[in-house]
Amino acid sequence: MAVTVSLVLLFGLVLSFLLRSHSLSAGSAFTAAGFGFFLASTGAAKPINELANAVINAIPNI
Repeated sequence: MAVTVSLVLLFGLVLSFLLRSHSLSAGSAFTAAGFGFFLASTGAAKPINELANAVINAIPNI
C-alpha cells in the first residue's frame, strides 16, 4: 500500500523542525524556498514540481 504525502505538508514539517532546532544552513534555506514555491504556486512551481517528481522517481532505482 502506497502512502502519498503532499510535498507542501512535507516541506512544512521539515521547515518547522529546522526552525525549532535553530538550524540555519543551506539545507534549511532550500527547504524554506521549496516550501514557499509550493505554497504560493508561482510560475516557478512547475519546474520545481517536475524536479521533485524526477528525484522521487529516481530514488527506487538507487
